[in-house]
Amino acid sequence: MTASDSWQFAVAGYAVLLAWPITTVVLVWFALRYHGTHRAKVVNRSLAGGNGRPEHFWIIVPALNEEAVVANTVGAALNLRGPAGTLSRVLVVDDGSDDRTPEVLAAIDHPRLHIMRRDLPEARQGKGEALNAAYRHISMLTAQAGVAPEKVVVGIIDGDGQGSENILVEVSRLMRDERVGAAQVQVRIRNRNRLLGAVQDLEFGAIVDACQNMRDALDTVGLGGNGQFSRLSTLQTLGTAPWSSCLVEDLELGLRMHLNGVGIRYTSRASVTQQAVVDVRRLTRQRTRWAQGNMQCARYLGRLFESPRVARIALAEMLHYLLSPWANAIVTVLLIGTGIAGLGGLLVGHPIVFIPTWAALGESLGVWLGVTTFPGVLWALVHKRKHGDEGMPRMLTAALAYPAFLILGLAATYRALGRQASGRQAWAKTERLVEEPLAVPA
Repeated sequence: MTASDSWQFAVAGYAVLLAWPITTVVLVWFALRYHGTHRAKVVNRSLAGGNGRPEHFWIIVPALNEEAVVANTVGAALNLRGPAGTLSRVLVVDDGSDDRTPEVLAAIDHPRLHIMRRDLPEARQGKGEALNAAYRHISMLTAQAGVAPEKVVVGIIDGDGQGSENILVEVSRLMRDERVGAAQVQVRIRNRNRLLGAVQDLEFGAIVDACQNMRDALDTVGLGGNGQFSRLSTLQTLGTAPWSSCLVEDLELGLRMHLNGVGIRYTSRASVTQQAVVDVRRLTRQRTRWAQGNMQCARYLGRLFESPRVARIALAEMLHYLLSPWANAIVTVLLIGTGIAGLGGLLVGHPIVFIPTWAALGESLGVWLGVTTFPGVLWALVHKRKHGDEGMPRMLTAALAYPAFLILGLAATYRALGRQASGRQAWAKTERLVEEPLAVPA
């Protein structure tokens, strides 16, 4: 390699490194400024979009061995109230639980609570199948009652989820616009007193929130497994099984809606909280499942390219979202390999061209540390500014741990690649932590 080649290689390497903090700055702008200026535009668009305001809400709670948390989840869901004149009900899908989940649910006596028990062999076919069974049941009840399906909204709150009190009001405001077929609310972490919980809240409460605000501007909002709301009529256009067996059935559902030209909105003015996974092994397993599901969604790339309903800028953002984890994994290996090669060359007395001295190696490591640390610190400041419910020392600690969190994510990406290549699809359920009981409404 010539000196000219090494210079070009170094420039390319630094460009890749700097792309991350530059992207972070762009997202921070969406997190802080765009969110505030965009609200009036969203409200005006909703008011001008007709009168699609929902009249009925169904909250589906998929439950498989959720005895530790399901009572609190159901109680919080029953506490949710929509605008005046709307009716909200809760449907718990007990998907073949063999712990005390059935007993816990049976002890909750409430007229707006419906419980659907699924037994083997139909049960335990994945979260998507449990949601499909609940969706078909709601469709049947809606038809029997003579209610228009476009006036019915189906929300998903996971077994450990708890929605903010205004969640149905915010969703109703967004869906006043008849062109909006689905909405996603912000996700926060409850047990953020532990470091891993704080890092995950930094991720959801600041980074994912900023990404979704940007996607809201580009009409590419993605649906999450927790806190997603869809019109029943929108789900019915996708057939009898809107959710698939994909490991990220929520992401796939959103992609299918975008391909059908359905408008999806995002709001951070309402939220749903969930438990963080505070065990490294289980967290790696969770992120491996997400990464493998993301890989499964790559089969939609061709349809996204061909769809006349997906704008070019929206297509670029979707491609970035679907492909960037794999690009990041490849670039990281190249950078680590370069560092190891540089260190080895210096140790044996034959330095490589682009790391000719120990000083050059030290400078490269300094740049790498700065680039990987800067985004987390910036997001800690954003989190403090937007939420203000955590002390700055805790968030800075989470920010400094964030690079290690990303390395864990890269490891999960490679594990997912191996699982997908070998055809392994089965997954163990994420365990829940016991919480203090909440009061169930009368």
